[in-house]
Amino acid sequence: MKGLVIKSTGSWYEIYIADEDKTFQARLAGKLKLNKSQLTNPIAVGDYVIIEPENNINAIIHSVENRKNYIVRQSPKNRHQMHLIAANIDLAVLVTTLKEPKFKQGFIDRFIITTEPQNIPLLIVFNKADLYEKAEMYEFEKIKEIYEAIGYKVHKVSCYNNQGIEELLDLMKSKVNLLSGQSGVGKSSIINIISPGTNKKTSEISDHSGKGTHTTTFAEMTNIDKNTYIIDTPGIKTLTFNNLEILDVAHNFKEFFILSQHCRFGSNCTHRDEPECAVRTSSEKGLITFYRYQSYLSLLEEIDSQNHWERNKDL
Repeated sequence: MKGLVIKSTGSWYEIYIADEDKTFQARLAGKLKLNKSQLTNPIAVGDYVIIEPENNINAIIHSVENRKNYIVRQSPKNRHQMHLIAANIDLAVLVTTLKEPKFKQGFIDRFIITTEPQNIPLLIVFNKADLYEKAEMYEFEKIKEIYEAIGYKVHKVSCYNNQGIEELLDLMKSKVNLLSGQSGVGKSSIINIISPGTNKKTSEISDHSGKGTHTTTFAEMTNIDKNTYIIDTPGIKTLTFNNLEILDVAHNFKEFFILSQHCRFGSNCTHRDEPECAVRTSSEKGLITFYRYQSYLSLLEEIDSQNHWERNKDL
């Protein structure tokens, strides 16, 4: 029978069978373990799978249905492998904040590299807006201007006074929504508000490091309204990539790709030291933002430092 993966704890998966309104605890068939390619996990929350029940509780997963999209990152435990975060997503919601923990704009650009190749719409949500003072509000407006000009929606919320929560729910309505973000930005608090009864565990920011700590330890899908779902995933401390080439990055910075038609070398331009580069010229003139260009160069430097043969394409 066909079911939806709604929870992943590593070796076991919770599978929901809609026709029977029933769940099974399932494990992978041996062939799936052997055929996982460069992935640490051949199945992710959001996947549709074919299972064979062993009894009323347990089942074996025999195959995975074709995905319409997916988000993948380099495994935090093995730099030579990739880890599937989620599959079949309608909207990726990246949660961040300008206070507690410290904001890193480069993380937004890195996350975009995971969604853009799959054409997954992105919503950038700034949480803890009740803590923002004049300087943070000015920074928020500048960041909103940058990313909405590129084509990404930016929204701010507060779990303390419910600011922006209703608007957030409207943006997520009738979609499968992936919630992701760095540790400590308040994903679990947002879920507790928009899905009462979920009771996600929350934690304080570490006084020592100023960074967030993990409160979600596994990926899980929750139905929050009719045809509206949230896939919650563990907080991400860093995003690194071993599956990208230089031009993969160049083509997925949307405004750079549009400008590349005016570069001497067109879409083959890396926008670093080539002559007559429209992207570099636009950066020098302030027509594209300094921060986006610096994030781009940082990603290229990281990819250049990797061994070509260690990069993974077979997903």
